[in-house]
Amino acid sequence: MFCYEWIFFDLCDHQGKRPDATRSEYPGQGHQGGIVSNIYDMRLSDLETGQSAVIIKILGHGAFRRRVMEMGFVKGREITAVLNAPLRDPVKYRLMGYEVSLRHSEAAMIEVVPVDEYAEAERGASFEPAVDNDSDVMSRRLDASGRTINIALIGNPNCGKTSLFNVASGAQEHVGNYSGVTVDCKYGTFHHKGYKFNIVDLPGTYSLSAYSPEELYVRRYLFESTPDVIVNVADASNIERNLYLTTELIDMDHSMVIALNLYDELRNSGDALDYKTLGGMIGVPVVPTVSRSGEGIETLFDTIVEVYEGKNRDVRHVHVNLGRDIEDAIDILKPLLKADPQISSRFSARYLAIKLLEGDKEAEKIIENSPQCSEIKVLRDKAVAHLAEMHDEDVSTMVANEKYGFISGALAETLERSEKEKVSTTHIIDAFVTNRLFGFPIFIAIMFFIFWVTFYIGQYPMGWIESGFDWLSGVVNDNMAEGPLKDLIADGVIGGVGGVIVFLPNILILYFFISFMEDSGYMARAAFIMDKIMHKIGLHGKSFIPLVMGFGCNVPAIMACRTIESRSSRLITILINPFVSCSARLPIYVLLIGTFFSAHAALVFLLIYMLGVTVAVITARLLRRFVFKVDETPFVMELPPYRVPTLKSSMRHMWWKAQQYLRKMGGIILVASIVVWALNYFPRHEEAVVPETVEDVTVQTDDESIDLSHDSFLEMLGKAINPVFKPLGFSWRASVAVVAGVPAKEIVVSTLGVLYTGDEEIDDTALSARITAPNPLTGKPDFTPAAALAFMVFILLYCPCVATIVAIVKETHSWKYGAFVVVYNTVAAWVAAFIVYRIALLF
Repeated sequence: MFCYEWIFFDLCDHQGKRPDATRSEYPGQGHQGGIVSNIYDMRLSDLETGQSAVIIKILGHGAFRRRVMEMGFVKGREITAVLNAPLRDPVKYRLMGYEVSLRHSEAAMIEVVPVDEYAEAERGASFEPAVDNDSDVMSRRLDASGRTINIALIGNPNCGKTSLFNVASGAQEHVGNYSGVTVDCKYGTFHHKGYKFNIVDLPGTYSLSAYSPEELYVRRYLFESTPDVIVNVADASNIERNLYLTTELIDMDHSMVIALNLYDELRNSGDALDYKTLGGMIGVPVVPTVSRSGEGIETLFDTIVEVYEGKNRDVRHVHVNLGRDIEDAIDILKPLLKADPQISSRFSARYLAIKLLEGDKEAEKIIENSPQCSEIKVLRDKAVAHLAEMHDEDVSTMVANEKYGFISGALAETLERSEKEKVSTTHIIDAFVTNRLFGFPIFIAIMFFIFWVTFYIGQYPMGWIESGFDWLSGVVNDNMAEGPLKDLIADGVIGGVGGVIVFLPNILILYFFISFMEDSGYMARAAFIMDKIMHKIGLHGKSFIPLVMGFGCNVPAIMACRTIESRSSRLITILINPFVSCSARLPIYVLLIGTFFSAHAALVFLLIYMLGVTVAVITARLLRRFVFKVDETPFVMELPPYRVPTLKSSMRHMWWKAQQYLRKMGGIILVASIVVWALNYFPRHEEAVVPETVEDVTVQTDDESIDLSHDSFLEMLGKAINPVFKPLGFSWRASVAVVAGVPAKEIVVSTLGVLYTGDEEIDDTALSARITAPNPLTGKPDFTPAAALAFMVFILLYCPCVATIVAIVKETHSWKYGAFVVVYNTVAAWVAAFIVYRIALLF
């Protein structure tokens, strides 16, 4: 089995870099911007004159790779930098007793290691414990001896790539049964049979065109990173459609293995596939796998090692024949593409020729700096015009038809369909959940049920946690001496953090249901039934999935908008996403709804969430009408088969979210609670101060007293900004909580917990009892049902948390959109809360 020593992080989020970053921007990248290059890597182009090194890997591509290997550039050969040209390019090297010159760009594709380091690694190649117990040094020796394999997982959406990634690397990336779950590359490492594997999970894509952002992302990654082996993950239950991507990868001429995933579904359907014969026909080894159970995973990585070492017999380069006319056009362009070493060393000439004939803009950018660029374009235009005269279809259609013809021919020889008629569970369920009469009622009923369970079932563990913190607070009050430290622990830490952590069960329940809907495939159906409504507001059904994801967290939901092909639709979806109530606001709703509206909790929950959706719809209509032009984009989205989510998967996702929540409790919430406590605690004043001056006299207002000599810093701040929020029915404490919630919405409840803790006149320690107790200065409670409704509406709609604002700026590539959501959302929140408060006062 695998030796799991896994490392996992989201490269693009964590590092803030796209795949086109250069090596100098952060460690671990090669000269060509490869994301999975070794941290300790060294390229031939790095050698100084007179310095020697040992070749350990050729990272080049296609003809270049074969050519330099034929010339002796193979693993274990010593090579010396002899002389730089006057302009330092090219460079002359000595190898095997002869001299050869390479340009810097070509030398950068050859990985080397200093001679002494290679010799040391060879001495330690037995990997005996006595050699070295330092895992970092051992990893370096593994890298230095060329025992690192960089692999990239590529496949269609819903094919199980991320499940395979989780099984292989030990990571816990969320898996959803709809497109767009993986919106960035995820990177992990593990060891298998003496090799260190760097594994990258790339976004799901149907092809390698430039139609959608994820397709362009994957293609640029392959161009710039040059993985040693591509693992093409294909859905065995939908093999014909999935193999189209395989034909494009074959055109790119990379070393590849096909992981025929979800193979259990193909077996259960009664179909039979001769995958060994199929692999031999297309020149790519095929390994059946079931990621959910781990079946075939070890065999898959055994096969990857065989391919990497050049020992697999199925590997051969096959051209997918595209018909005589297109092949003639390709043959015209290929010699010119191969003649430029800058292109031929990194790209397949055949793949580029096909894309140029299809009019691909990215392919044209690749050849822009080639000396033959003008000639290539002239010949391409002539070839396209000639094809147009001979055929009624454009080149892209002709290529797609020929490739599907190739796939059909291969499957005709290897796939045996079951004779029995299939009435799948998916079709039966879809007959109800996508029905024009039942679809919407079922969706609303599901959401109502989720909110009902979240509140009513969550009340029990919530009460247990609350009792535990009450006991802990009592222990501190009974056993610690009076003073600031006791107040800090009892009021700041326990009151603040404890006031938020009691809502953990509600958040876990909500995430469990969202995970279940994603994994089962129902989320895609929700997008399907919502398409017409989304179209009315200027979007389409695919925008609905990021909006539903926003119920969990707005940040990944905004990132998921990358899968929306239309730029204007993508921007609108990003800008309206913060109106979808995330789980961070849930503790506020649970507190106030449980306090004032417990008899109708599920209904109030649903109405609050629906209000957010309604404001999002209105905003989308305004943006589409006044800001963005009309953009009709086709609604093309896969409806995957229903799959019963495993309890392990749903629980793992739920626990992952629990870890995130608990880490936030020990981080930003704890710090914020202490800061709020300190601002509320200081400055300290002597008891029974006798007014001596006019300034010391309490100034009476119509609702509460403002004592300038006794107010804490926080109270001063709250009363200073309270005139803005007073029309909404907010007390100064509520105003402070709103401001404190800007960094993170969880801080709102912790702030209230600190501000309403420590009043000995109130016997009940529960926060709900304290916020409804009469204010000693006004004789009225700070929160009434009307004020509570207005408070929830304001929290729902006002400016999103800092992390969401940053995500908006990153995804839109403009700070102006971040500023827009801060201003627009806050104004909309104030207006909506004012209306709700005034209406509520009437009842």
